[in-house]
Amino acid sequence: MKNIFRVLRYIIECVVIIFVVFMANISTSQEITTVSNQASNRVINLTTMAMKLESDIKNDLYSAKDTYTGDLTGYGADCPLCGGHLGCTGQDVRDGTTTYNDPVYGNVRIVASSKSLACGSIVRFQLDKLSNEPIVAIVLDRGVGGQDLDLLMPSEAEASSKVGRTTISYDVLRFGWTKD
Repeated sequence: MKNIFRVLRYIIECVVIIFVVFMANISTSQEITTVSNQASNRVINLTTMAMKLESDIKNDLYSAKDTYTGDLTGYGADCPLCGGHLGCTGQDVRDGTTTYNDPVYGNVRIVASSKSLACGSIVRFQLDKLSNEPIVAIVLDRGVGGQDLDLLMPSEAEASSKVGRTTISYDVLRFGWTKD
């Protein structure tokens, strides 16, 4: 009888050892799975962070640094008092040029302002007569008073018919040629 109890005790101890080893293997494989998941989550988080950073940079480019209110008018290079050259760059625009390719903002419209806005400043405003989307423009000309803007059009006739004179609120996205 003693021998039977010893054998049973031995079998129970073996079962317990096997159970402990089995449980240890399960918990170890769970830890490995968790580590693998954490590593893949880090990759996703880095990708998400990169997308967020890209979005923040774009939002910073298009976030208003200041907002002004003034009259918007249009002008053409063929106006009687115009020389046909932009005051900031000297570029001849008598050929109907109305846009400028800025290295940061891409192809933008050209506006004139007073000296309160430095040459190269980028502004954004809404003019439903011309576009359903906001118009992004660069200050490349002078001759306007106060906080008014003058949008360069292909001709004086188009300036008068398509822009006229309207009071607008406009955002300054960049002050001068460098991003402030």
